[in-house]
Amino acid sequence: MIPVYLEIGSKKTFAVAVDWPGWARSAKTPDAALEALAAYEPRYRPVSERADVKWPEIDGFDVIEELEGDTSTNFGAPGKVPQLDHARFAPGEAGRLVRLWRACWDTFDEVAAGAPEELAKGPRGGGRDTSKIVEHVDGADRAYARQMRLKPRDLTGDEVREAMIGAIEAAAGDAKWPPRYLIRRSAWHALDHAWEIQDKS
Repeated sequence: MIPVYLEIGSKKTFAVAVDWPGWARSAKTPDAALEALAAYEPRYRPVSERADVKWPEIDGFDVIEELEGDTSTNFGAPGKVPQLDHARFAPGEAGRLVRLWRACWDTFDEVAAGAPEELAKGPRGGGRDTSKIVEHVDGADRAYARQMRLKPRDLTGDEVREAMIGAIEAAAGDAKWPPRYLIRRSAWHALDHAWEIQDKS
């Protein structure tokens, strides 16, 4: 069983795989969110291969924590820190999570580099093209870095990422976000937009 937690808002629910940064999907209800998570397993599996992390046999999901969502949840972003993220890293856990985190970033970079600039728009128009999505993801990582007490103003995108990894490795005891949550949030954001670009290319 794959451990997951649910972040349940009034309009959306996120189902988040605890041990697989970036594997998180949302839907209107908890059951639908779990179904969406399962549906994206084939798209997430290459991330584990890129990270050289063995992919498990999938025999269902084990919901180990439920959180009350908020406006971020309903807007479309997992915004609550689960209690489980406050635990200390087990031996080897941080390195494994960081490898998966890097693989999510690398996936986004590869998808963005190979995509057309103009992306398909939704039925009501609007939406960002590739360069704007790249700017958005870079800006989000800078915001995440500030949650780790980092000052990313003068750093390039890759330097911001490396600084966050350094904060994880230093344990970041005074950070606003627990390291596990930082990894999971940043990885989800990168993959969510990588998949968006793929779908709209």
